[in-house]
Amino acid sequence: MPIASEDAAALEAAAGGAEKSRYVRQIFSDIAPRYDLLNHILSLNIDRVWRRKAIARLGVENDPSGRYLDLSAGTLDVSAALSRKRGFRGSIAAADFAEPMLRSGRRKIAGRRITPVAADALALPFAAGSMAGAVVAFGIRNVADLDAGLREVHRVLAPGARFVILEFSTPRVRMVNAGYQFYFNEILPAVGGLISGHRTAYRYLPRSVANFPGQEELAHRMTVAGFENVGWHSLTFGIAAIHTGERSNIT
Repeated sequence: MPIASEDAAALEAAAGGAEKSRYVRQIFSDIAPRYDLLNHILSLNIDRVWRRKAIARLGVENDPSGRYLDLSAGTLDVSAALSRKRGFRGSIAAADFAEPMLRSGRRKIAGRRITPVAADALALPFAAGSMAGAVVAFGIRNVADLDAGLREVHRVLAPGARFVILEFSTPRVRMVNAGYQFYFNEILPAVGGLISGHRTAYRYLPRSVANFPGQEELAHRMTVAGFENVGWHSLTFGIAAIHTGERSNIT
């Protein structure tokens, strides 16, 4: 595919076009072998800290033996970290629709109660009310229909269970945002494309963030999807944010 056509496909997918599911599945399958390396290089390893903070908000101490959902699990970093959390005795369903990503991360979960599941976030193969909690790290913006995805997570959560979203955001301080935009739109695509060998995957990333709802709007859409006690806080000058919400205890 010519570069111009690839750019057009990335732009359409980032905006939520009809081809988003197909496009996102393909690019993440393509970059799976280099995904971990690029994550840590491009984030200067801050992504590890962000993931730990998100897991801490999940509240597994309330049900340490429960079954938890790692949505858009990718190469299983969150699942592996959650399984190592002190006192955790439960199990984890790690769902992602790009099966090569799950395959790339299998070495991290050897001997742990983690089950990789190739599944679309819009049609999860889990019973209603079966999950003690759910977390998604840097994957919710890749869902083709955000509102439907939020409703599907709400469906599989048990009453009182918490949903934690860790996602990129846009800094509000002008000088921070200027540096962020330069890095995200110029440096990241160049380095990501060079290391991954994929010309457009890392052009899609900044475009998908730019098209993703702001913190207040995402909180509102979580509430509309049925979540209660919705809140959020920013990370690292607003580069990322953690949102939390709970399924009502009333069934």
